[in-house]
Amino acid sequence: GAEGSTLMSYFSKNQIRALKPKITFNTLRDLQCPVLQSSELQGKPEESCSTEELFEWLGAVLNQVGLDNKSSSFLSTYCCPQPNTIVEKAFLCTITGFIIPEKIIQLLEQLCCYFGEPKLAHWLTLTVHGFADSPVSWRESEHGFHKGGENLYNFVIFRNLDYWLQMAVGTYDDCPP
Repeated sequence: GAEGSTLMSYFSKNQIRALKPKITFNTLRDLQCPVLQSSELQGKPEESCSTEELFEWLGAVLNQVGLDNKSSSFLSTYCCPQPNTIVEKAFLCTITGFIIPEKIIQLLEQLCCYFGEPKLAHWLTLTVHGFADSPVSWRESEHGFHKGGENLYNFVIFRNLDYWLQMAVGTYDDCPP
């Protein structure tokens, strides 16, 4: 209506424009992946990894940290938790930008459809990072971004459609509902 055209003229006059999310795709080859069991949140020695081990490993993969445990010019090293398996090919899709919750739900539903046909993957993940300087955290509380900015959640979806939901918030933020 009339309000819409007035609003659009305001944006165009002030050189404000809509930006589309940036999408990147990477294929990771011969990736060491932790072995997970949907019913074992704490993991079992020599059978499966815990949720904490997965979360740490996932952070390393998303940040392209080497998983080979070889020392270099750095003092610390990282390796995939045990037990693990080598995945010949893993697919990483990163979407950067402002994404509304409805689109995240749509992505999650599409990922669940992945298991509708026989696939080799035993699990997959969807990680959502909030902006570090977001003014709001969970439950409409102010987000403590001056202290660290943690604001993310991660779904781990298994072939049988069980899932884990992992959340990380800053020290001074409210816990999610």
